Amino acid sequence: MSIVYKTRTQLVVETLREKILSGEIKAGQPLRQAALADELNVSRIPVREALLQLEAEGLVSFEPHKGATATELTANQVDELFELRAMLEADLLASSIPHISDEKLAEATELLSRLDKALGKENAANTWSELNSDYHNCLYSGANRPQTQDLVNTLNKNADRYIRMHLLWAGGISKAESEHNELLALCKARNVEKSVALLKQHILGSRDEIKEFLNQRELTSQ
Repeated sequence: MSIVYKTRTQLVVETLREKILSGEIKAGQPLRQAALADELNVSRIPVREALLQLEAEGLVSFEPHKGATATELTANQVDELFELRAMLEADLLASSIPHISDEKLAEATELLSRLDKALGKENAANTWSELNSDYHNCLYSGANRPQTQDLVNTLNKNADRYIRMHLLWAGGISKAESEHNELLALCKARNVEKSVALLKQHILGSRDEIKEFLNQRELTSQ
């Protein structure tokens, strides 16, 4: 019974996520549980669970007297978030590489292997997003800059819905995979300059592809 229930919730999550990311559900549009339950032919419980999961992903917000609504996805926000990430994460990586332990590099290798296996499985975007974050944090572990790390984690949380969009829609997975492997090899070689350049390219390349996707979405929804 629990397997069926989980799958139902997951189907609702995936359906609503797709509608929000594609622009079929517009920013600010109310997401009424009863109407969604009827439309998707499920009870209200999986709809409620799905909306809570999408709230955690930043795609839905719960407001007093309004209930759940779809959040806005804007190209301007992408610019600021990803440029801040590139600046701070490059700084963390440069500080980390001279001090990162072999154990942490081995952990990063293991995380990459798990990232590869996570694709195509149920809830792939959630698992991938979490492992992706763990992988990057692993590479920054030698920096010993907790305040910068806290800022990066906050930025990543805010950027998470865009990162998922990149994975699900803009073909970001295959590109991320090869860049992740190359970045790890450069870190193992303790090549600070090339590692930092690749990391910036990795983050800003995602920014450009996400903005392109959002602009295309705007054009098709007009």
